[in-house]
Formats: sequence, structure tokens, C-alpha cells
Amino acid sequence: MRTVVIGGTGHIGTYLVPELVRLGHQVTVLSRGERSPYQSDGAWKQVELVPVDRAAEDAAGTFGERVAGLEPDIVIDLICFTEDSAKQLVEAVRGKIQHLLHCGTIWVHGPSMTVPTREDTPRRPFGDYGIQKAAIERYLLDQSRRNGLPATIIHPGHICGPGWTPITPAATFNLEVYEKLAHGHDLLLPNLGLETINPVHADDVAGIFLAAIASRSTAIGESFHVVASDAVTLRGYAHAVADWFGQEARLSFLPIGQLREQLSERDAGAMWDHVAHSPNCSMDKAARLLGFRPRYSAIEAARSGIEWLVDNGKIT
Repeated sequence: MRTVVIGGTGHIGTYLVPELVRLGHQVTVLSRGERSPYQSDGAWKQVELVPVDRAAEDAAGTFGERVAGLEPDIVIDLICFTEDSAKQLVEAVRGKIQHLLHCGTIWVHGPSMTVPTREDTPRRPFGDYGIQKAAIERYLLDQSRRNGLPATIIHPGHICGPGWTPITPAATFNLEVYEKLAHGHDLLLPNLGLETINPVHADDVAGIFLAAIASRSTAIGESFHVVASDAVTLRGYAHAVADWFGQEARLSFLPIGQLREQLSERDAGAMWDHVAHSPNCSMDKAARLLGFRPRYSAIEAARSGIEWLVDNGKIT
């Protein structure tokens, strides 16, 4: 199979691309070329890397044709963020490929209304990211059902793994949260700390893409969550992190509106987004149709990233 991975040097591609190579795919990765994969792997020597500025080429109307010109059998799109971008790609590859796999997000659901949330639960997305991803999903599934587009949508939770900062128990990306837990200092959590997050290890995200390719006949025309085997409350997450560092979690609580006033704009925005969504998604559909089950629990997924931060001196 000739497989094109768009945005393949990031979190997911770090795990996905080498596995595609090992499975015998002829892989071309399109990316801006501004960073290397988060982990080294000899399989990358067999990958063709093509530098591309997708935003600029989308604006020029040339990106879709660039992908089609590579004559792929499979296209895996990890960095599509607008419906117009998706349409340009689809129009260029329609009738020329065997499978188009798009990376979405569980934030297409908006706030969890019933848990665990299934893929067919009615949606109330909010925020530009979730709204745009929901629009892309609607478009791709409509094209699949009406016009035979061989599309599959994968919706990851919060992606974790070595090389970057996982979401913290305070629903931010501020490393000071981990420092406080590591040293047994007081930590403020929003509300009662009972909101949930749904991490997933990047290796599991790569795994479900591979499972969808292997189960093409049942994957086409469908969307699938990929999250850890469980969700975790902010409070439970904080206790787990403190335990790793041999500390007791010293937690206090404050209504989120008051707590956000004490934070930077970036931290306040991240906290609101994660608390307002409080995702807790089901993996039943992926198990039933693809035979896929995540290897990592929520805590295990987060810990893989935290251990990397410690090993690299980013948490003292």
C-alpha cells in the first residue's frame, strides 16, 4: 500500500508511521519539516519526508492536488482543522484512493451529557476547535454515505506520551502543578475536583488507525473514539501523581470562576475548556467493530508523559 500521512511527525505519527513501515506500507509523510518525531526509530529511514505548508497550499488551492499526485492508496490526515480544508482534499482524491482516515477529537461532543458517551450521542460542540471538527465529521460521513467516499473518522481524547506535557490534574498544562504535587505543597483544584478528563496514549491512537485500516470494510463510513480504558477525575488524578512522588496530595477547592481569576490567560482558558467538556467516552464501538482495545489506562497514559518530564529535568 502507498500510504500518505499528513502531519506525520507529531504525537500520533511518532508511533503510527514506523508501524506502517513495519507492516509493509510505502509511506510518504507531509509536514512542515519543523520538528523531528518525538522518538527515534530506524523505520523512519524508509519514509519519504516531503516539506509542505498546508495552510499556505490550502489558501492557494493546491494542497489536495499535491496529495492526489502522490497516487496513494491510503491517506491519513492528522492535521485537518476546517471543513474547507477537508473539502479540498476530498475533491482531489475522490475515486482515487481506497481509504481516507481523518483525525478528529472527542470535543465534537461538547460537554458530556450521559456517560460513558457513545459516538452516536447527540452533540453540543462549543469552541471553534470542537465546532470545526464536528463540521468536518458531518461532511466526511455524508460524503461516505451518499457518494461512497471511503472515509473513517478517529476521535482521540487528550493525547499523552513521552516528549510533551500531558494535561495536569488542575486541567492546565502548567508544570507548576506537578511541582506542587511532587513536593507535597498545597494545590487548588476547580470546584470539587470531580470533573473528568479522558487521556489516551499516542501509541493507542496509532493503534486504532492501524485497526481501522486492517478492518476497512467495517471502518468505512464510521467514526470511533480512542481514549484510555477509563476516564479519571481531577481529584483522583492529583492523588495518583502525588503517590508517584511519595507524597500526600494536599488539595483545596475553589469555584472555577474564582480560581480562573488567579491564573494566566492561557491556564484559565485550558482549565475552562477541560472542565466544561469533562469527557468520559465509551470504547465499546471500537472493540465491537474493529476488535480494538486500548492498552493504557488514563493514569498510565498520563504517567508516561510525566516520567519523561522528570527524566528530562522539566520537573524537579
